[in-house]
Amino acid sequence: MSQSFDDISAQLKRRHRNSARLKWISMGALGLAGLFLVLFFADMLSKGLPAFQQAQVQVEIDYNEDAQRMGRAALDPEVSRLVSRTFERLIPVRMRDNPELLGTSETRWVLADSEVDQYLKGHRHKLSESQQATVDALVEQGRAALKFNTTFFTSGDSKMPEASGILSAAVGTVMTMLVTLAIAFPIGVMTAVYLEEFAPDNRLTQIIEININNLAAIPSILFGLLGLAIFINFFGVPRSSPLVGGMTLALMTLPVIIIATRTALRSVPDSIRHAAFGVGCSRWQVVRDHVLPLAMPGIMTGSIIGLAQAMGETAPLIIVGMVAFIPDVGASFTQAATVLPAQVFTWAGEPEQAFVEKTAGGILVLLTILIFLNATAVILRKKFERRW
Repeated sequence: MSQSFDDISAQLKRRHRNSARLKWISMGALGLAGLFLVLFFADMLSKGLPAFQQAQVQVEIDYNEDAQRMGRAALDPEVSRLVSRTFERLIPVRMRDNPELLGTSETRWVLADSEVDQYLKGHRHKLSESQQATVDALVEQGRAALKFNTTFFTSGDSKMPEASGILSAAVGTVMTMLVTLAIAFPIGVMTAVYLEEFAPDNRLTQIIEININNLAAIPSILFGLLGLAIFINFFGVPRSSPLVGGMTLALMTLPVIIIATRTALRSVPDSIRHAAFGVGCSRWQVVRDHVLPLAMPGIMTGSIIGLAQAMGETAPLIIVGMVAFIPDVGASFTQAATVLPAQVFTWAGEPEQAFVEKTAGGILVLLTILIFLNATAVILRKKFERRW
């Protein structure tokens, strides 16, 4: 039975209302996601930016005989309570290395204690009223101030928050990523080339493809367990080293690079291959001289995104022990090291209030690196992308 015009009009109105409702719901979800993102960045900036400033005090150092045994003896007793213990411990070492300092004095800016730093920043602190009065007097005299925190970028981890930095974690991250890139990129690209250009379409290759897709979706901590069982327990690779961390992350990154490379290879038109075959090229020459150069921008983009994802991973590295306390920069790929995500994880578990801003500051540095890598991938894709 045919519908009347009024029935059809009513159905169209319902469809339009449903379409409009879906549109507004989608826009609301997008706006809510954007709001959460803005709140996240605002919270990280408010907590992390103070980490890039550090309290310093100007003190007079008297290199006397008592200071050779106890560094605090070289400082004014009232001010010594406000100075970081890391600096006090360096005074006897410096006098031992430079005997001519005995009997001399100097005035210099040094790191203040973390409680002084928190007081000057208006955060919760544990200074007594007399110590607060001393700090206020130093500020009025121009002998206490917040300055750019170079220590955050030039030192490694420390049990004292004012002396903690990300240098050792940054170097460990670079070394780990180099191992990951050296393993995952060539193996991933060659695997993808074989599966896409040379392998026959049979049951075995289909099973391999399914497993690769599944490996790209499993939790990263399972790769950590695999790295612990194979690389450390079976092969004896040093625990907590950039070598074992890079090999573990390479396992996790391989499926991502393989899938991205296969997608890039598929984007090259078959007419390119046919033209190369037509002039007498072998299959390997077709792939090497024609297909791979055209697919390389997509391969690089996928690889950079895969490495950026690996750089932000913490769980697999915790399993292989890369959460060690590393105050100094590692000199080799087999020495104990840590990475930025693990360093942030360690700081987040510290009880001192000053480590809160260190945690947020480390997150800001890590986010900056990840955003830079993803932006580089987008720029490469836009610059070298070809539309067929």
